[in-house]
Amino acid sequence: MYTLECKFWCFSLTIIIKYTKIKLEDDNMLVNSNRLFDTALKEGYAVPAYNVNSLEWARFILEACNEDKSPTILAITPSSVSYFGGYKIVVSVIKMMIEELGIKIPVVLHLDHAKDFMSCKKAIDAGFTSVMIDASEMSFEDNVELTRQVVNYAKKHDVSVEAELGSLSSDGNYSSYVYSDLEQSYDFVSRTGVDSFAPAIGNVHGFYKGDEKIDFELLGAICKMVKIPLVLHGASGLDDNKLKTAIFCGVTKVNINTDLMYAWSCKVRRFLEENKNAYDPRKIILSGEKEIKKVIHAKNMIIGSKNRI
Repeated sequence: MYTLECKFWCFSLTIIIKYTKIKLEDDNMLVNSNRLFDTALKEGYAVPAYNVNSLEWARFILEACNEDKSPTILAITPSSVSYFGGYKIVVSVIKMMIEELGIKIPVVLHLDHAKDFMSCKKAIDAGFTSVMIDASEMSFEDNVELTRQVVNYAKKHDVSVEAELGSLSSDGNYSSYVYSDLEQSYDFVSRTGVDSFAPAIGNVHGFYKGDEKIDFELLGAICKMVKIPLVLHGASGLDDNKLKTAIFCGVTKVNINTDLMYAWSCKVRRFLEENKNAYDPRKIILSGEKEIKKVIHAKNMIIGSKNRI
C-alpha cells in the first residue's frame, strides 16, 4: 500500500514541475543536484552517485557516463579530498577534466559524508554544488541543529544538501543497525529544510553479509510523508530487483562505491600476478579501467539513468 501511495505522490508532484530537458549551458558546468532529481523523479529513474577515489577514477566515471548519456554525481569524501590535496584542487581538476574530455552530460560535484560544518563550508566555498552532512551518529536534536546550519549556508550559494537519519552498518551486517523512525524522519526533514534525505531502511555500507533486509514498507511510508527525493546508500551488491523497487518507492539517488572498488582491485591483482615485473603505476592503475566502466554501464542500465540526456 505504501509503495503505491508513494508512486501516486511522485506522479502528482511531477505534473507541477515545469518540463525542462536537462542540458548544459556550457561544457564546463557543474550543476545543483536538485535539477537532476526533479527530472529523475518525473521520469521514474535514479541518478547514480559514484565515489571518486583518484584522478583516474574521475575520468573513468565521466567517460562511462558520458558514453551512456547518463547524468552523474561525482561523490568525494573528506578523506578523498585530502588525498587529492584540497577542495579547490578537486574543483579545478574536475572542471578542467570535464572541459578537456568534452563531457556533455550534467555533472554534480558532491561532498559525501561530511561530519562537520567546516568541511561543508570549505566545499561550498571551493565550488562544490552539493554536500552531505552526516550527523547521524549524533543525538537527534544535535543532528537537526548541525544539518540546519549547513542548509542555511548552502542555500545562500545555490548548493543542495543531503542528510541522513538512522545508523547504517559499515561492515555489511545488522548487529548494531538502527532503522530510521517514520515520525522522526518527517520531523527532521521539516525542521532542517534538506533537499534530499538518506534514511536507514536496511541498507548497509559495503557488501551485504547474508540476505538484505530492506524495509520497503518503511521506505514507501517515508517517501509519502517527507515528500522530497530519497537517497539509497549502500547500493553495492544489492539485488537488481530490490534496487528497482527502491526507485519505485521514491529513491532518486543511488550511491555506488564498493562495487567499483572490488571490480578494480580484482583486476589490478590479476594484472600484477600476470605481470610480476610491472612497476609503472600508470599501467597498474589503468589495468582496472575496463572493469570499473563495465560496472558503471551495468548500474546505469539497472537504475534507468542511461540515455536520459
